[in-house]
Amino acid sequence: MTRPLRAVAVSGGLQRPSKAVALSEHLLDLIADAIPCEQRLVELGQLAPHFAGAVWRSQLPDVVERELAAVEQADVLVVATPVYRGSYTGLFKHFFDFIHQDALIDKPVLLAATGGSERHALVIDHQLRPLFSFFQARTLPLGVYATDQDFSDYRLQNVALIQRAQLAVQRALPLLGLAKLARSVHAEDVVAT
Repeated sequence: MTRPLRAVAVSGGLQRPSKAVALSEHLLDLIADAIPCEQRLVELGQLAPHFAGAVWRSQLPDVVERELAAVEQADVLVVATPVYRGSYTGLFKHFFDFIHQDALIDKPVLLAATGGSERHALVIDHQLRPLFSFFQARTLPLGVYATDQDFSDYRLQNVALIQRAQLAVQRALPLLGLAKLARSVHAEDVVAT
């Protein structure tokens, strides 16, 4: 018996409620609708007091270590950040600085961002893709960028954006299926030894 897919979202939003959290949850739900999975949301705004001043992973408390381990052990990642001065938040980058450099190799990553206007939509390709390329992750072809106008009471309301999110997940499914298959093959190898 194989375990369900582990889908982990990391939201770089610093406050609650947060559009980045809302977008992360929406994307996690779309994945769960398409393929059985365990969902986990890592909210960096909630974790900030526990890791913002740390320089080394060995300095981190267990609460942060558990979230880092969840990201490293995920089968698929959803990452969403608000745009701050044309890039991801510093806290978002600081969190990923603690991730082991080999932990995300070949891991499917769905990239998402939120911003005040369309002028920052390229943050996905110019900032997030290079970050996850360093980790040798498989960034999924379609990113999802949402503006303030796409939300109503922290829920997605723009039909075109909702359709893009659905398409992004739909196009990701072959890779997620491969991740699930790889897990079952690995599990069979472990049982056989």
